[in-house]
Amino acid sequence: MSKLLTDLIEALRCLPGVGGKSAQRMAFHLLERDRERGLRLAQALDEAMRQIGNCSRCRNFSETPVCTLCASPGRDRQVLCVVESPTELAAIEQATGYRGQYFVLLGRLSPLDGLGPQELGLDLLAERLGEGEIEEMIIATNPTVEGEATAHYLAQLARAANVKPTRLAHGVPLGGELEYVDRGTLAHAFGSRQSVD
Repeated sequence: MSKLLTDLIEALRCLPGVGGKSAQRMAFHLLERDRERGLRLAQALDEAMRQIGNCSRCRNFSETPVCTLCASPGRDRQVLCVVESPTELAAIEQATGYRGQYFVLLGRLSPLDGLGPQELGLDLLAERLGEGEIEEMIIATNPTVEGEATAHYLAQLARAANVKPTRLAHGVPLGGELEYVDRGTLAHAFGSRQSVD
């Protein structure tokens, strides 16, 4: 196999879920049947890697210093939703009617992986909370051990700035049957039960 082909296959393996066989299939497909789209893909990747950075306010991906969500005058500036990644921001935007601001951690507290408060931009978040504009901070970290530790840290940060911390609800999914819900989810839902009005 040629060096260029080997390099292409290895480059494609950097994508999540793409192993050696999948990368080889992709490379062969582009070379055999779709060189024009392959060139467009290469150009789009080159431009994206060079021009997309992070918003200076929320840390989401952006081609400009301040992203379109932060710059939008139609967003509620009193509510801030903190998410672990741009993927989760996109999911909230697509699935809900949320119209507030965001802050993207680009990870979660994980000392073993070298991710502490500095790497998550929590100094920038504290600065934003200290501006006095935000009244509620919605903590939308994942319900993992690291996500819960991060949520606890974020709640302390919010309280220190006199901002009300709230947490996304976790528990039994709508339409779910209790017998099929895993023990951890059921225990969390049971422990977080609310009164019925």
